[in-house]
This record gives sequence, C-alpha cells and structure tokens, in this order.
Amino acid sequence: MRWDNLTDPTGSTDPGDGRGEHGRTPDAALFGADAVTSRTIDTPEFAGVTFHEIRARSIVNRVPGASRMPFEWTVNPYRGCTHACVYCFARNTHRYLDLDTGLGFDSQIVVKVNAPALLRHQLGSRRWHGDHIAMGTNVDCYQRAEGRYRLMPGILEALRDYANPFSILTKGTLILRDLPLLRQAAEVTDVGVSVSVGFVDQELWRTVEPGTPAPERRLDVVRALTDAGVGCGVLMAP
Repeated sequence: MRWDNLTDPTGSTDPGDGRGEHGRTPDAALFGADAVTSRTIDTPEFAGVTFHEIRARSIVNRVPGASRMPFEWTVNPYRGCTHACVYCFARNTHRYLDLDTGLGFDSQIVVKVNAPALLRHQLGSRRWHGDHIAMGTNVDCYQRAEGRYRLMPGILEALRDYANPFSILTKGTLILRDLPLLRQAAEVTDVGVSVSVGFVDQELWRTVEPGTPAPERRLDVVRALTDAGVGCGVLMAP
C-alpha cells in the first residue's frame, strides 16, 4: 500500500487554529499526494513530532485470514505511534509509506482526519452487516495525538448510533475522557476494552515504553472502566 492510495486528491484538511503551528508542504517525491498537510506543533508534548493529516478513502479494514486474529475488521485512525514501544510489531507498516520504521514510526504520525465521518458512512452502507470492529490493533487510538485531534469521540458515536459491536486495545489513559460514550454504546451493543500492562517495574517501563502513561495509571483505567460497568481486561504482553 502506497501513500497516494490512502488519500483523496480532491480532499482538504483543517488548516489549524494558528496557535504555535507551522504547516509545511510535504516532499512530493515521498508522499505523492496534494491532499497531505504536514504540521509540527510548538509544545513540549509534541517536540520532534510531525503530523501528516490525510483524508482516507476507507477506514474499515479487513484482516487477512492468514493472520489468525479473532476478529475480521479493524479501524485505525492513526498510523505511527508516539508511545515509542521498542517491541511494537506495527513498525514495519511505516515502510509501506517509505517512512522510517525506527524513530520515524515514533515521530511521523499519519492522522486520518476524516475517520469519524468516513466510518459513519461505511456503517450506513447496505454492504456492511454489523460485524465486530477491533481498534488499537495496529497503533494506539488513544496515543497523545488523540488529545489534539479528537477522532475517537466521533468514531464511538458512529458505532453507538449503529449499535455496532467493537473492542479497544490501549495503553492510553485518555480513554477515560470518552467513558460516557463507552457506557452509552455498551447499552446498545457489545463493547470490550483491554488495557495493555505488561509490567509495573518503573525502570523497565521508561526503557521499553517511554512514551506511554505509567503502568499504575493504566491499572487505574482498568479500575475506573470496571467500576463504570464497561467490560475491561488486562493484556499482559509482550
């Protein structure tokens, strides 16, 4: 899959609010699409990170049968992840876009800015049969970028409105922001959340998962979701 297959040549993106942002034209040889807007943001939280905003043509992806995953469909509003987990299996996907799989995967974040609207459209299609959708399977949909772009509320609203079953895997504490939407969705369909907590050792955490919330904070998320009646488990991996 190449970069120009992910974009709509006639689309546009939000130019931003102008507060500490610097938009720039991406390298045409690298991205090959006029619909890409690349930004850096002058805040410590996003130091060294570039966001490539695109308008995707599709957002619901079929999982290859050979993968032997327990789900058939996924939604990933981002590519690349600032969690910077050294063991991340998804790093190789940046190679498909001619992007670096090391530091580039941690700092070159592709943002599918039209993901909520596109998902709502696809869920309403006659060809869609309401199958389970898994999120957070490639990169974390609640990584730090979500605090800025706020794609997940619209995604959850679409899934809730169509009573479409879904699950989320995350290391991000930001999921608690969307707890009301998760509870609403759980009233009309099957909702499952797994929080990834592989260890609680502080030195190991800072070495192996330097961009993630502390393990203790993630366990607080498990407790909060469970207390709110949202089905939640812990993924102890790698």
